Amino acid sequence: MQLRSLGTQGLTVSPLGLGCMGMSEFYGATDDAESTATLHRFLDRGFNFLDTADAYGPFRNEELVGRAIKGRRDEVVLATKFGIQRTENPAERRINGKPEYVRAAAEASLKRLGVDHIDLYYLHRVDAETPIEDTVGTMAELVKAGKVRYLGLSEAAPETLRRAMKVHPISALQSEYSLWTREPEDGVLAACRELGIGFVAYSPLGRGFLTGQLRKFEDFAADDYRRFSPRFQGENFLKNLDLVDKVAELAKAKACTPAQLALAWVLAQGKDIVPIPGTKRRATLDEDLDALDVELTKNDLAQIDVVVPKGVAAGMRYPEAMMKLVGR
Repeated sequence: MQLRSLGTQGLTVSPLGLGCMGMSEFYGATDDAESTATLHRFLDRGFNFLDTADAYGPFRNEELVGRAIKGRRDEVVLATKFGIQRTENPAERRINGKPEYVRAAAEASLKRLGVDHIDLYYLHRVDAETPIEDTVGTMAELVKAGKVRYLGLSEAAPETLRRAMKVHPISALQSEYSLWTREPEDGVLAACRELGIGFVAYSPLGRGFLTGQLRKFEDFAADDYRRFSPRFQGENFLKNLDLVDKVAELAKAKACTPAQLALAWVLAQGKDIVPIPGTKRRATLDEDLDALDVELTKNDLAQIDVVVPKGVAAGMRYPEAMMKLVGR
């Protein structure tokens, strides 16, 4: 397996990571035993990059990951995030990048994960009320203290990246990127490459839509986040089903699944990009990891661009309130 570098500070990870969020929240029923088995299968297959956050659960996902990697810490590149504070209202989000909160959040994550250091520590969303220099400056103190190895930001704008880099090297930017979410191509990817920042692509399967397995809105559990996502509602859902069917046709021609084609496309966008598909089941995990065996030629990529052009997805990727938290 060829590892991929994130940034220029020495961080290397497996070419595919595992997004752990859905193991604890947002996508219907959870099963800690199966999730733990999935985490172990991921490591057993030689992959190492795990992604969690204190907001997932909240807190429960870090605890789950911490239990799963106990005794296997040296096999893992462990990434977690802080900055989204949850309240008793499941839909409410508060963004906090204040220095005192950075320190408290890191200590709490270390305890929940059961580790003495975090490999990659992200600011989950940029706090509009706290200068990025203050947040990253405090994160840098964690690096000096040995509690964190590398720093990252999530859903940050190019100018924010530039300001942050003047304080401390940023190894990775994590943002949504897939066949149906290509906004990073509008300047963010270019800024990352200019600054030497790696790119971690979350939701590379369009929150499961690009797998071709989601056919009816009614199939989502009552608490499934996708019920509230514009792309999964009404006419948008039907239009996006047509898009998925086109992806399935392309996948059939390559003798792979739609999920594998979608992941192979993200992987092909640059050696500095690492997709982190999320799953909570071993069977789906194996399908995702086997995407590394799918080779897309220049002609394949050109054909995909014709069939699934940039901006083709119907609807925003987040509800309006959540969209206001990205691209800061």
